[in-house]
Amino acid sequence: MVKTTLDDTKVKKSTIIQLIRCHVEHNDPGFRQAAREAAEAFDKAGDEQLALYIMGLVSGNGFVPQDNHAENIPSEVLPEAFFEQITPSNSSLLLPDPLMEDIQGIIQAVSKKRGLHRFLFQGAPGTGKTESVRHLGRLLRRDIYLVNFAHVIDSRLGQSQKNLSEVFEALNRLQHPERVIVFFDELDALAMDRGSAQDLREMGRLTSGMLKQLDALNPEVLLFAATNLYAKLDPALTRRFDAIINFDQYGPEELLSAADKILDDALAECRVVGRNKRLFHKILQLLPTPLMPGELKPLIRRAVAFSDESVELDYLRRLYIAVMRDKPLTLPQLKDSGFTMREIECLTGVSKSRASRILAEI
Repeated sequence: MVKTTLDDTKVKKSTIIQLIRCHVEHNDPGFRQAAREAAEAFDKAGDEQLALYIMGLVSGNGFVPQDNHAENIPSEVLPEAFFEQITPSNSSLLLPDPLMEDIQGIIQAVSKKRGLHRFLFQGAPGTGKTESVRHLGRLLRRDIYLVNFAHVIDSRLGQSQKNLSEVFEALNRLQHPERVIVFFDELDALAMDRGSAQDLREMGRLTSGMLKQLDALNPEVLLFAATNLYAKLDPALTRRFDAIINFDQYGPEELLSAADKILDDALAECRVVGRNKRLFHKILQLLPTPLMPGELKPLIRRAVAFSDESVELDYLRRLYIAVMRDKPLTLPQLKDSGFTMREIECLTGVSKSRASRILAEI
């Protein structure tokens, strides 16, 4: 195991204190969360091995991960028409605790070669399916190849099946499958229920071909697939996967926690000072329907990146405008929604004294 001292990392003192406190108080969920934060800090400091080791310990079975990049092995050569190499993620993984445990379980199963190599991630857009694959690529030290199904499906009769066969032939020819993750995104584009009325016969044959190809896939190939329409998939297809992970597990607290983390990361990245979590949470409550982390992230990052540092909390004003879709509330509506005069001033630019006069005259 790589030896790393605290001086070489960015582990916060508060994280260490939280670990000790949770241990003394027998607060297992809190201890696991603090351990994950420590692992994330080690990972950002460049010690992926130690981060992975900590995540393994938290999941209940310690292991020393293998370094698949130890040898100077060139990247795999795959058909560019169907494969796109994507970069691993260095951002925070914003998942509820049950999903974090599933990710740790996948790391355990793959690292200890427990016979699982086909995983299906299902859930609404923005719940973290793709981001989780990108994190797994980094933690498992594997290159990630995305299969672009928009290029696999072809309107010419029989061509889609030929394309699919070429994809799987390329996977089974991999020289070093232990260094690769293959990611089938939007699996539902290929494999709608064969019995549905609107399903074309060609797509039915393609689905049948997919089943055969999955059965014949080299077990050394680590395959992840993602779908937003799990209920529409052919059950025969879903049975081909060794594990199905449901990403629709966000409650109000998990969404708020994810939003806080996105904001903290954006403020740190852009070196913007000034925080007002209370006002931030009030703005998010104005959303007509809750947004998943993947949908919230671009809104928050843009508001912070576009903000004027000379204007206090300008990023919150910009976020408020984005949330309201350029149709901001009136001063009475803001007041009735529970915003203070100071918060109204921040969001509208109308001074507290002037806002008070306007409201008094209504």
